[in-house]
Amino acid sequence: MATYKDSGVNIEEGDKASELAYHWAKQTFTARNGMIGSPLVMDGGFAGALDMGEYYMIANCDGVGTKIDIAIETQNFTGLGYDLLAMVCDDAICTGSEIIAITNTFDTNRVNAYEIGEMMKSLAMACQEQKVIIPGGEIAELGNTLHKTIWNASSTGIVEKSKFISAENIKAGDKVIALQENGFRANGFSLVRYVLKNANISYADHFLNTKKTWGEMLLTPCTIYHNAVLNIIGRYKKEQKATIKAAAHITGGGLAGNFFRVLKKKNLGAFLPNLFPMNEVMHELQKIGNISDREAYSTWNAGNGMLLVCDDAEVNKIIEMLTYENITAKEAGIITDTGYIEHVNHGAWKEEAMLQWKL
Repeated sequence: MATYKDSGVNIEEGDKASELAYHWAKQTFTARNGMIGSPLVMDGGFAGALDMGEYYMIANCDGVGTKIDIAIETQNFTGLGYDLLAMVCDDAICTGSEIIAITNTFDTNRVNAYEIGEMMKSLAMACQEQKVIIPGGEIAELGNTLHKTIWNASSTGIVEKSKFISAENIKAGDKVIALQENGFRANGFSLVRYVLKNANISYADHFLNTKKTWGEMLLTPCTIYHNAVLNIIGRYKKEQKATIKAAAHITGGGLAGNFFRVLKKKNLGAFLPNLFPMNEVMHELQKIGNISDREAYSTWNAGNGMLLVCDDAEVNKIIEMLTYENITAKEAGIITDTGYIEHVNHGAWKEEAMLQWKL
């Protein structure tokens, strides 16, 4: 039975490393006491916030991970820039931030101008759609120090304090809205590649009885939620149409791991009987790799790229606004006071009809 750990990724060790990294990051916070840019403490947050007086500046960073390995092997870079922008923008939008700019870094063993040009072309297209600029970046050729290419980015955004999403006001009885994701986003690809390698499946092989290859299916670009959420809460100095109390970007660590990042502030839980199901590629990989449903939900987004929390009275309005922005969304469930996340299992094996996760 394949696990994420088998592929070389240890989520538990990664969580410990994140805690230690943020512990030491917080040691720097006093350096800005009483000055512009004083930071907020945001344990478990998706981005960092700096107090700029009438607004917060938001900063964060992320990358496309090993999804880039599939893109390079298949020479398909069309969607990779969308993936990179989604990883930083959709972390930042969990605070309500309007991303203004991103910078990006290529670390590679050997510079390939064509590949970097195609990736930057994709990123530029995504940024134009999201009204984001790229003021700079870096390309580092590292020779034998590195045996592949790594692509990361940092984002900078702003959010008015009245629109800042802090998760401080969520309560039992609030509703949860799920935003659909048709691909893997840019997470869990170490497990994807591990399963396919062990099964001797090439990215050029056709996926089941379709005309698409495994490579094409796996490189489905991320849905970017940034613009759609901004349409709800309003860009800087623009009208706020509805209130989002909390938002969770479902990436590495899966649905429960990321949703608990906002629920733990109030020791809350959630009952989610109406999530979007996993896509057929995840189901097929589960079967090929004999991956348990619980492991799949701990590794991949499982069809749900973001969860929003709002008052019951605003559910339909928010879903309508997301639909207008071409985001498929639906009411997925309700916030509870149990400290557990429970949801219907849409995995390939259905060992448990309802999966339960403890805070």
